[in-house]
Amino acid sequence: MIDYTNSNIEAVAVHSIGNKTNGEELRLSKSLLNTSGLKVRELLLKFFLSPFSDPEFYSFSFTNDDFTLNPLFNFTSQIFNTAKSLYENSVNVAKHLYELSIHPQIKSGDLFIAYLSDIKFEDRSIDAIGIFKSENRQSFLKLDSSEEDFIIQYDDGINIDKLDKGCLILNTDKDSGYKICIVDKSNKSVEAQYWKDTFLQLKSCCDDYHHTKEFMNITKNFVTKQISEEFELSKADKIDFLNRSVGYFKNHENFDKKEFEEEVFQDTEIIKSFSNFDSAYRKTNDIELADSFEISPKAVKKQERVFKSVLKLDKNFHIYIHGDRQLIEQGVEQDGRKYYKIYYKDES
Repeated sequence: MIDYTNSNIEAVAVHSIGNKTNGEELRLSKSLLNTSGLKVRELLLKFFLSPFSDPEFYSFSFTNDDFTLNPLFNFTSQIFNTAKSLYENSVNVAKHLYELSIHPQIKSGDLFIAYLSDIKFEDRSIDAIGIFKSENRQSFLKLDSSEEDFIIQYDDGINIDKLDKGCLILNTDKDSGYKICIVDKSNKSVEAQYWKDTFLQLKSCCDDYHHTKEFMNITKNFVTKQISEEFELSKADKIDFLNRSVGYFKNHENFDKKEFEEEVFQDTEIIKSFSNFDSAYRKTNDIELADSFEISPKAVKKQERVFKSVLKLDKNFHIYIHGDRQLIEQGVEQDGRKYYKIYYKDES
């Protein structure tokens, strides 16, 4: 969906963001970064853009849903309106991030704000603003040779293959808070929350990708966490529901909630339970979903990875269930030992 092949860096500003609570400073540069070297620009483009190869889209939000009050929305809008304001607004972005870097676990780092052009999105070339934070410096060795000998030295630098945090704000859909994709390599919930929710203040775009992803997630949560509370089902039965739900999304181009429930759950009482769970889940998690939409194959492929179809039996066996539930039977011997009976035609 996004092609960076012919993208260019128009300007870059960089600032050093410390952790305010830990007594670290905010160091602001005095001018734009010199990126005139061809190799430097090539490496920066790789560093900035390669992590966004398969993006999920968000848009700016705010506490009262008025995204126009989001500071980042206003800073980036000013840059899109006047490219020469990049440096001035990069300072605003840096100061804003520094004021929010108050949790002791938040790492200091170098903040890059870049103006990018010729990004191809939906068959047209558009500009974008990138905000990238590098938090982890790595040591590297440099080997130089002279006429008589070799000299080895070391230094610390940025690994261009490992962007820690980033966001790409595309100059499109301004009336709904822009199209934005993000990167965050943090595993700690505090760090992840501060970048996406506290600093950027983003919400998922209500597109087909979002609808597909969230509905598959609701289904998985219902089958793995809720259904056993109301119905007596075996693990094989639950895996069958997961397989059927994935199968529906893979074999249909368009989603219809009623059709989905009938094909996947079939039983009237289970369908009623799922419908109640779906409504409660949307309300609790403040999720907006349509009951019919075009299925996103990219979202299906990504979500399919978390739909587990493995039946684990003690520490002896793993049974992978991918097809017909009728070909596996469960029972109990007279001595109390449990068993599964599996039917098949071919062995490979």
